[in-house]
Order: sequence, then C-alpha cells, then structure tokens
Amino acid sequence: MTGPTALEIDLDAIASNWRQLDAMHPGETGAAVKADAYGLGANQVAPALLNAGCQNFFVAHLSEALPLRPLLPGAMLAVLHGILPGEASEFVARDLTPVLTSLGDVERWRKEVTRHGRKLPAILHADTGMSRLGMTPTEMAALENDPALLDGIDVKILLSHLISSEIPEAETNFAQLQRFNALRPKFPAAKTSLANSAGMFLGLSFQADLARPGAALYGLNPTPDAANPMRPAVRLTARILQIRTIEPGETVGYNATWTAPRRSHIATIAAGYADGYLRSLSNRATARFDGHPVPLVGRVSMDLATFDVTGHPDAQPGDSLELIGPGHDADAIAAEAGTNGYEILTSLGRRYHRHYIGGQQTP
Repeated sequence: MTGPTALEIDLDAIASNWRQLDAMHPGETGAAVKADAYGLGANQVAPALLNAGCQNFFVAHLSEALPLRPLLPGAMLAVLHGILPGEASEFVARDLTPVLTSLGDVERWRKEVTRHGRKLPAILHADTGMSRLGMTPTEMAALENDPALLDGIDVKILLSHLISSEIPEAETNFAQLQRFNALRPKFPAAKTSLANSAGMFLGLSFQADLARPGAALYGLNPTPDAANPMRPAVRLTARILQIRTIEPGETVGYNATWTAPRRSHIATIAAGYADGYLRSLSNRATARFDGHPVPLVGRVSMDLATFDVTGHPDAQPGDSLELIGPGHDADAIAAEAGTNGYEILTSLGRRYHRHYIGGQQTP
C-alpha cells in the first residue's frame, strides 16, 4: 500500500458482476457508468465492462461522455440528462446518443436532424411516476397526437425509471410497469428499457429488452432484504498514524462527544469527511483489524478519524484498519452512516491511493 490510505478496486469483480446479471437477463444488459462509475473510476471501469461484452453504456452528463467515447469504440454511449441548449452538435460529432427527456430536447434534436439531413438515433425517456426527468404524460400524448414532432428521429429505445425497485412488494413498481406497457405499442420499432439493478430481480416482466444496472456492478446489494448476490468490488484500508493511551474520563475529538470509560488505546487514521468518510459516521462506524470490529470513537474530522483498539494490543502504527471490505461492505458502512451504499461509493475521495485489480485498464 502506498500512502496512508488505499482504495482497491477489483475490475475483475465488476466484470464478473456484469456477466452474472447478463446471464440472468433474456435481452441485452448495459451498464450505468455515471458519476465516474459510481466513484470507482469510469476510465478504468468502462473499458473493463466493454472487454466483458457490454455494448450499451449510460452516463448522466455530456461532460462525462466525452472522455469515455474514445475508450468505448463501437459501443452505444447514452447521456441520460438530455440535451442542453448548444450541445446538440457535440452529440453528433462524438457519436453520442441523447436521452430525450422533454419536448425541448425533441425540438433541439429535430433541428440537428434538419441540419445534417439524415436520421439521428435517440432514446425516449417516459416518466411513469418518478416526477423527475422524462416526458410527462402530457408530452407523451403530444408525441402521439403529432408524429411529425419525431420526424427524422430514430427512436432506438423507450426508457423509464423505477421509483422503488429495491422494495419488491411496492405497489408503485406494478403501477409503473402498467403505464410503461401501455406506451410500448406506440413505439413498436423501439427496444424497451426499464430495469435498473434492483429492477432486474423483480421478474422477467420488468426486464424489457435492455437492462441498465449500476449499483450491482460495483458490489452493492440489489436485494436489500436478502443476501447480496454480487461480488464485492471495493476495499478501503487506512494505516494507523498514531496510537495513544488515554485515561478514564478523558475525551476524544471535537466537542468531546466520546469519553473513555476505561484506560483506552486510540488509533488515529488519515481519513475524514474530506475523503468521503462521512461525518455522520461519528461514534457509529466500525472498522476491521485482523478481521475483528473496532469502533470509531469521537467525531470524524476533515482529515482524521479515531478508533478504539483497546482490545487489540498487537495494533501498531503502520498497521492497517479496513474501513470497507468483504467483512464490512459499502452497504454496511452506509447503514452506520444513515445513508445508502450509492452515497458511500460516490463520495470516495481523490486522496486515496487507488489500485486497480485485473480488467482492461486505461492510464
């Protein structure tokens, strides 16, 4: 390990997770690599997924797509947030597929069709209940009533997004499926895409033609009420900078939020909320030393956190604590922080020394 903290990212595990999901899906399986592949490094992750067989990739912003385009030759690279004014020509020049989320997007893309004098591909996002991005029912009705609005636009995929896919019994899942199925006959030439990671486990009716997992690829549990079927892909370790002995009644950290109940040995590591080790973990998180849990005591500060290693007399400065790993994964630390695994992964800081294992790596 180089430096005080190390983030190990297993590209082979990510590729294996994609293959596992692809094997259970009767159609195609894409990959969400937005937010820098959920914080793990899209420039490394996306080529590894391409090498595994993935041909459909999704990012949020045009700015995320531009550096990935040369790394994904021949693959579809779609931008979920649509087309902002002035961006349309960049989509054509870089062979990017816009996800049309409003009539404004449709108009901007149709103008680009006219300018180039040829059909251009697009994905149509229908909002079936999220009330976030996507064509409203009124906008979808406008497209149906005036087919000329889509003249020259080759709608490759009809897409929607599930609200509560991680809750199998949620009524919203079935309401959205019903709304989505009602739209499908209106675009008979388009493939369909509905399922995210958790949606792939709701049954075949939700999977449509193209699934687009994200979280499950990176080892997060797509079935929160059951054992995680995915391989872990992340290990975060931090070296102990110092160990000090404090007496009963002495406090640790800002605002003295933890008081030693006994003579205690406190290990300080170089990871804090500036590194994405969230402040909400204060007095709640656990790390692992030689596979055994050690509690975080006191407040997480910007650059440091403190752990009680009193029960581990072998712990020494230079030894490592495992903050995220197979025995305490991102979902577990998310539960301690009162958030979800998505926030844990996407918050991982740039100061960590990053080490990639296997896969198709790009400098």
